Amino acid sequence: MTTQQEQFWQGQFGADYTERNNYDPAAFDAFYQQIYGVARSTMNDEFLSPISPPKKGEIKEGVSKEQWNILEVGCNVGNQLNLLQQQGYKNLYGIEIMEYAVERAKQLTKGINIVQGSAFDLPFKNNYFDLVFTSGVLIHIHPDDVKKAMAEIVRVSKKYIWGFEYFAETLTEIKYRDHQDRLWKTNFSNLYLDLFPVLALVKEKKYPYAANARQVDAMFLLEKSSTSP
Repeated sequence: MTTQQEQFWQGQFGADYTERNNYDPAAFDAFYQQIYGVARSTMNDEFLSPISPPKKGEIKEGVSKEQWNILEVGCNVGNQLNLLQQQGYKNLYGIEIMEYAVERAKQLTKGINIVQGSAFDLPFKNNYFDLVFTSGVLIHIHPDDVKKAMAEIVRVSKKYIWGFEYFAETLTEIKYRDHQDRLWKTNFSNLYLDLFPVLALVKEKKYPYAANARQVDAMFLLEKSSTSP
């Protein structure tokens, strides 16, 4: 079944959102700099560089980041993936519920595998991706359904889950552009940890808004300790 939220995003509202929010990597960094005072590429480096496998020629064992399989759930037109590609990551995948956004993504990206699909039924094998992430996506899934999406993210991740979402200590609904039942904030990192014992927290950081320090988003990195779904 398609949820009310999925139906909402697949309509005109979703198409309008897509056209308001497509950026090249430089513009995307500038957008983050304006909102948080920190470029998104800087955030990416802070969270991913410490866990990135060694480069070729280094003595440590592992696979270079160019060989990582990375999936973004709810990628829209691929802004995040485009930036990661510029930062050296190669095997990039995205899944997006909106057909319109997927078609636009094909125009705006190159060498990135973006398909239409639902977070509730990811069309990938267990433990397929080294890293699975969301950015401003879990906030739009109804609290009764978000556990299903998280379970799918955990299932297809082999090692890491990365998120950047609105933060609140307790579940809080927010009116979204005059719409009710479309946006929630909570402590998504803790929710993952409470629901899935195979996960452990690697890093978490709060990013206050430059224009309103009381409004905070949270970035978190979780490690999966077992390859069991």
